[in-house]
Amino acid sequence: MSDLTSCRPHFNLEAPDARDRATAAVVLSRSSARLPKGATDRLDTLARIDDSSAVRAAALTALVRKAHPTRADTAWRRATQDQDAAVRVVAARLSTHLRSVAPIDALVALARDQDPFVAEAACFALGELPTNDFRVAKEVQACLTHTATHHSDPLARESAVAALGSLGHPDALPTILAACSDKPAVRRRAVLALAAFHGPEVDAAIELALHDSDWQVRQAAEDLSSTFDIEDDQPG
Repeated sequence: MSDLTSCRPHFNLEAPDARDRATAAVVLSRSSARLPKGATDRLDTLARIDDSSAVRAAALTALVRKAHPTRADTAWRRATQDQDAAVRVVAARLSTHLRSVAPIDALVALARDQDPFVAEAACFALGELPTNDFRVAKEVQACLTHTATHHSDPLARESAVAALGSLGHPDALPTILAACSDKPAVRRRAVLALAAFHGPEVDAAIELALHDSDWQVRQAAEDLSSTFDIEDDQPG
């Protein structure tokens, strides 16, 4: 019996049913053992050409978690251009699990994806990137600013604003302040993002948010005001 098969069909990468192939890939991705002989090649094939997007996504997950970093990176980059948005979402979420820093150009493309779930996941990943490299930091900042300002879906704009707040670069403040006038979910996230900034513009935005029509925005502003009050009370 091949290492890729089992007496239980749902652990078989060669199974005729897509659900069984996807399950087999998930089992391998979660196993503490090394990939069995031939599994890497088979997973790579599934990630590339399987008819099922669920199988492609599951195979990609197994490769990122278990395969050699070079093989995993190649499969990941390929998946960022998959025709199915569900696979691109998984690729975006897996970017923080690569054993090398995800290529910025690929993440930027995902953050500008027209599918809001893809863009949301990619913006989150960009907010988690190390930004010691000035060129990388500038490119990430520009990408997140563009998505926060121009993406058609509020889910993507919300995620971009949150990432800008997480990175806390001073140049992001105008974008975050502008987002305080966006849809309620985006306004709430923008108010929370103001925690990384100080100044009269920030104080004015928080004061305005305290009287917002949406209770979650008001709650975020109240929480932030309380935090700032505690910080101001600390001895210098």
